[in-house]
Amino acid sequence: MTRILLFGAGATGARIARQLRSTGLVEALEVRDSSEERLDDLIASFAGWVTRGVGRRIEAHYDAVVVATPPGSQVAVARRGVHAGVPVVTTSNQTSEVRRLLALDDEATYHGVPVVVGAGFMPGLTCLLARHGARDYDEIDEIHVAKVGTGGPACARQHHRALSSTGVDWRDGRWTRRAGGSGRELAWFPDPVGGRDCYRAALPDPLLLVGHFDRVQRVTARQAATRRDRLTAPLPMLRRPHPEGGIGAVRVELRGRVGVERRVSVFGAVERPAVAAGAMATAVTLEVVRGRLAPGAAGLAGVDDTVSMLDTLAGQGVKPVRFVGITTFV
Repeated sequence: MTRILLFGAGATGARIARQLRSTGLVEALEVRDSSEERLDDLIASFAGWVTRGVGRRIEAHYDAVVVATPPGSQVAVARRGVHAGVPVVTTSNQTSEVRRLLALDDEATYHGVPVVVGAGFMPGLTCLLARHGARDYDEIDEIHVAKVGTGGPACARQHHRALSSTGVDWRDGRWTRRAGGSGRELAWFPDPVGGRDCYRAALPDPLLLVGHFDRVQRVTARQAATRRDRLTAPLPMLRRPHPEGGIGAVRVELRGRVGVERRVSVFGAVERPAVAAGAMATAVTLEVVRGRLAPGAAGLAGVDDTVSMLDTLAGQGVKPVRFVGITTFV
C-alpha cells in the first residue's frame, strides 16, 4: 500500500490531493493542516479516501511526505521527514527558505532519502524544462525563466513580497544582487497569455539551476507585474487574495551551442498556477515513490529522467510547448 502524508490543505495542497487520487496509484493519503475548516472541506470532498492527520510527528511507514504549507514553514517539516527516513517533496518558492532546504543536503544524503526542493510551477516545472531542453545542447550559456500569475492566497502574498525584495542573478561566474521591480523585460508566453512586462524579484530559480549547468554564464528569473503591482509592492496587500488565482504561465529560455551553431530554445506552459503546481508535485511524488530520485536535497534541474515526469504532467493536463530558433556563426 502506497501511503502519502500531505502537509497543507490550501489551494495547492487541495490540487495535489485531487491529482494524487486521479493517478490511481496512491491507496492512502493523510492530510494535516493548521486550519480545521480547510481540512474538513478537503476530507468531505473525498468521501473517506483522505484521512485527518494530527501533530507534527512523522512516522517511517509513509512512502513520501509532500509539503504544501505556506512559504517559510517547510524546512522544519522537511527535516522531520528526513530524520524519519521518509522522502520529502517541497513546494516552496521563497528564496531564503529554498536556501535552507538545499542546506539539508548532507542530512538527506546521510539518511539515504531525497528532498525535492521547489516542486511547483516556478520553481519546479521551469527547472524540469531547463534540464529537458539542455539535452539538445553541447553547452548551455544562459538560462532565463519568467512567470505570470499566482496560485492560492499564500502564493499571492509571496509574489507580492518578492517584487519588493532583492533578487539574485548569476552572471559570469558570480552571484549578483538585483533590486526587486527593476530590469523590465517584455517576455512572450504561450497563448492566451501573450506578452507581459516582467521584472526582477526575489525568486529562487537561479539557486536551483546554477549548480546543474557547469559552464552557464547567466541565469535570471523574472515575474510579470503591472505598474500598480510595482507601486504597491512595498506596502501591505491592499486586497484580499483570491482563493485560487486565474490563468498563469511560465517561460524558460535556453541559449547555448550545438556544434558550430548558436541556438535559442524557448519552452512554455499555460495553466492555473495552483493546478500546475499540484500536477508537478504529483509527478515528482510518483517518481520518489518509485525510487527514481537520488538521496540529497536538490531541485528538479538535476533529474535524469525528465520524460517520465513530463509524461505524467501531460496526463494531468499540463502540456509544455516549444519554440526553437537557430543562428550560425559567420
